Parts: sequence; C-alpha cells; structure tokens
Amino acid sequence: MHPKENSYRVESVDRAMLLLALVLDRGELSATEAATRLGVAPSTAHRILTTMRDRGFLSQDDRRLYHPGPMLVRARNFGTDHASMIELLRPVLHRLYASVDETVHLMTLVGTDVRFIDGIEGTHGLRVGLRTGMLVPAYCSSGGKAMLAALPDTEVRALHAGGLRPWPATTMTSVEDLLGDLARVRAADGVAYNIEESEKGVSALGVAVLAPDDTPLVGIAVAIPSARFDDVKDSVVPRLLKAREEAGALVRNRASAPRGRAGNRNAG
Repeated sequence: MHPKENSYRVESVDRAMLLLALVLDRGELSATEAATRLGVAPSTAHRILTTMRDRGFLSQDDRRLYHPGPMLVRARNFGTDHASMIELLRPVLHRLYASVDETVHLMTLVGTDVRFIDGIEGTHGLRVGLRTGMLVPAYCSSGGKAMLAALPDTEVRALHAGGLRPWPATTMTSVEDLLGDLARVRAADGVAYNIEESEKGVSALGVAVLAPDDTPLVGIAVAIPSARFDDVKDSVVPRLLKAREEAGALVRNRASAPRGRAGNRNAG
C-alpha cells in the first residue's frame, strides 16, 4: 500500500520520518530545504526538526544545519540494541565490579535522560541498589554527565532547550550550571562526579564510552554510599578509566568487524 493511501498514517510522524531519511541519506539538512521537501511552511519544518533534535535524533551545528544525533549515531555505529550492548560490555562490568567491590551501572542516553540498562550490585552491608530500568535526568547522574561532556556545548544547549528537568535531590537549576560542570568533567579526563545529585546518601563516579566517531555510546558508573565515598574515590578513578579503555576497544572492534561476522558472533 502506498503511504498516502494508509488511513492510519499520522501526518506529523510521517513528516518526521521523511526528514529522518533525508538526514541519514545526505548527512545534513537545513530547515529551508526540509520545508521545501515536505511542502510545508518553514515554521512547521522548524518545529519538527527541533523536536527531533531535543529528543536526540538530530543534532545542530553552528551553521544551523541538522545532522544525525546521538540516538541515531549510536545505533548506526554499534549496529545493536541494548541487549547486544549488555552482552558485549558485561565482562568489562564484571572486571570493574571485582576491582572496586561496589555497585556498577551501565547506562545509555535517551534524549536528556539516561536509562540504566545493566549493573552488578555490591555486597557490602551498606551498598547502593541496582537501578536497572530506571530513567533519570542525565545531568544529575555521573555516567550521564560524562556522556553529555562528550558532546559540544551547542548540542547540550539544544538538548536542554526547555531547561533542566526538575529532580528532587539535585541543586543544579540552570543549563549554565550544567555547562560549567561539564567543563570540569572534560578537565578531569572525562571522569564525572555525582555527589548526592540523583539520590540522597548516594555518590558516584562515571565515564563515557565513545563510538568510533567520538559520540557518546554508553556510560559506566560506580555508585558508592556517600558515607565512604571520600575514602574510596581516589582508588576507583584509575579502575574506572581502565574499564573505559577496555569497553572502548571492544566497541571499536565490533564496529570494524564485517557485519556478517558480527551477526554470527551475536547469534552464538
């Protein structure tokens, strides 16, 4: 059936999908060209494009051109879903967990949020519980901040065009505060801190694992009860950096492997 004959077609979604196909095909797209291709007013095309940008499906450069965003780049470079990411990186999580004896988490960006997709819970009597499945603002999690720090400030601003989503535990209230925090993350070799920003009594350190084109793919975090955070944080940092290095190597190897071979490996 031709798309225009489908009575269930939602016009706004159809337009977004057409623009998505154009961006993926060409690599960049202007709002003017989008309006022309859709046959709509520039303001309509602009609203669709900015919505897609704010959800992470598009990014926008200094020339105001739109490109594939973090959500698309992760899928294209990794060629997998969350289950495959977990399968690939779980050995890294196990080694990190064994070296720190604290709860470790794996997370991915979902627009301005992070979703916790895997983890291993520590065994201390006082420990941080797993958050697998939870969705929290990226700006108040260590792994989320590490991933945001891997993006240009222009893209961080665009993602948070509506401001920071309120969160009970955090004291950060503005995008400018966030950009200042991200500058500190970059200056600290990409290691981000969360000092009771997502939950009282919980602190964490996180890093971002990058795709081959340097866009953030996933975040890895070590979550520690605040009561002993200061005593152990310095010993955790090098182990976290080692985990980032190991995960990055696995991601690069997977991305460079022929599709058929990668698919066979997944099937096994």
